[in-house]
Amino acid sequence: MPWVWRVIIGWEMAEESDQERTEPASPRRLEKAREEGQVPRSRELSTFAVLMAGGGVLWAMGNTLSTAMGELVRDGFSFDASLTADPADMLTRLSRQATDAILALSPVLLLLLAVALLTPMLLHGWLFSAKAIVPKFNRLNPLSGIKRMVSISGMVELGKAVAKVILLGAVAVWLFFANSEAIFSLSQESLPLAVGHLGHLVGKGFLLISGAMLVVVLIDVPFQIWNHHKELRMSREDLRQELKETDGDPMIKAQIRARQREVARRRMMAEIPNADVVVTNPTHYAVALKYSDGEMRAPRVVAKGTDLVAAKIREIAAEHKVPTLEAPPLARALYRHTELGDEIPSTLYAAVAEVLAYVFQLRHYRQAGGVAPEMPRELQVPRELDPLGAAQ
Repeated sequence: MPWVWRVIIGWEMAEESDQERTEPASPRRLEKAREEGQVPRSRELSTFAVLMAGGGVLWAMGNTLSTAMGELVRDGFSFDASLTADPADMLTRLSRQATDAILALSPVLLLLLAVALLTPMLLHGWLFSAKAIVPKFNRLNPLSGIKRMVSISGMVELGKAVAKVILLGAVAVWLFFANSEAIFSLSQESLPLAVGHLGHLVGKGFLLISGAMLVVVLIDVPFQIWNHHKELRMSREDLRQELKETDGDPMIKAQIRARQREVARRRMMAEIPNADVVVTNPTHYAVALKYSDGEMRAPRVVAKGTDLVAAKIREIAAEHKVPTLEAPPLARALYRHTELGDEIPSTLYAAVAEVLAYVFQLRHYRQAGGVAPEMPRELQVPRELDPLGAAQ
């Protein structure tokens, strides 16, 4: 039978897939499962809470409820010949009795409704997910149903059902024999008194039988939480894929960073024609400085780079006739201790002031002529700011 082999192969593949999922679910996967309505649920906890609430109400209000129901039954079976003359009176009486019955049972019904709605929140808090009610036709697959029946969850459900039958049956038998005297004595009491005692006995018995389910609940709740996290386990590939989706593909991020650097480089290169001077190493470093008197507290770095970028800075500076000054220690110190747009460090004020004084004198010489300014040679650069000087 080929379909049998397909079922067996499908189960084996599912088991291998489960074995590959060795990593606990990530917070993002847990949150996504919650959005889809996939949270730990315990039917036993809800059933236990509803039964205990119902039993408690019957025990506490047994006499009141039995009296109210007795009056309704007595009133309903009493015959009034005058009602036969007008059928509308019969409908009025039926409506009144239905209203009285609802009012008598409303505390019980409202309590059971509240317990049924609030109990599941003990496991997963408040949750409303429209995705949980969307029909999923894959659940109609008979092979999946068979797999669920022979899975660990199916075996646990079967064990719980057998345990509940045995446990509740044993408690019911014990209650009957323990209260047999009170049960048989009801026949010797008046009807109102017997009805009240019967309601109390029923409520007490119901409460004790329901309370016996606490054993099943204490087993089921931890299992449902464990099974929920087990079903959401992830493989290492799942974790890697989630990391890509969360942080982005490393290749795409690298491309974005490269484009950002290119945009920043273009913006930096566009500032070079407006610079006052370019300080060079002369080949490895190049730093362009700009100073506007009255607008800046100190000169700012508008461009900087090493090797090929430094060569490009020198090339643009030459094209736009921006003065270039070879001052290796100062160029290295400016490159190491400043970023684009930063003011120069205060410890370099004296050295940069000499450079700018030379630049302004050179600009005046080019415009008005006269004696050419002498290029500064020995600039005072603190040893600790020069990377080569500090290394020596």
